[in-house]
Amino acid sequence: MPEPLAPSVGWGVLHLFCKLPRATGGGGGRVDAEGVVRATKDAEADGVQVVTVAMLGHKADLGVMALGADLWRLRRLQSELGAAGLVVADSYTSLTELSEYAQGVPEELREMRLHPQLPPEGKPAFCFYPMSKRRGDGANWYTLPYDDRKALMYAHGASGRTFAGRILQVVTGSTGLDDWEWGVTLFGVHPDDIKECVYTMRFDEASSRYAEFGPFLTGMVAPVEEVLAHLLPDG
Repeated sequence: MPEPLAPSVGWGVLHLFCKLPRATGGGGGRVDAEGVVRATKDAEADGVQVVTVAMLGHKADLGVMALGADLWRLRRLQSELGAAGLVVADSYTSLTELSEYAQGVPEELREMRLHPQLPPEGKPAFCFYPMSKRRGDGANWYTLPYDDRKALMYAHGASGRTFAGRILQVVTGSTGLDDWEWGVTLFGVHPDDIKECVYTMRFDEASSRYAEFGPFLTGMVAPVEEVLAHLLPDG
């Protein structure tokens, strides 16, 4: 095995959105459910957190969010899921981070952002989307003074905190690592909690004027065995 490759701060985060072979026109191959479970459990035994999601809609069938220090171990999980027959339809690579606007937060909050414990209990609704800040002529986030950006983000964060207990938001950084600048993963008590949260926060100036959003992917969090039982009802 190669030497571990880890960020100096935080963890690597890998989102994989997979389709079953029959949904890809790939010749009717089958998924090795035992292989998927084994890959997931082996990764967890190596200290990787693995969240499995039954996805809704045509974009994917099974979602995997994996968090761990060693990027090679995340790559191995991806390889093993592929070897078990899952076809990656979309993916996202990012790192846990502490925002530049939150450097003075208490150690407990710092630890929660750099090393979140997932999935959160009692929040099975799931949504992931990537986003970036605008750099157009009319609204360029990166030409704003730092204090102005900080004030806008504090107001944005205040909106998000009104959903405490209903939503857990995990924002991971991807500038230079993927096509967007951040990945946003939401865990909710109910799916409409996610809908209300995203709608409400879009009115904040940090979002309404300066944010661009990618595709949204939605599903239900459950243990890998339960997800597979719904995806592969005939075994």
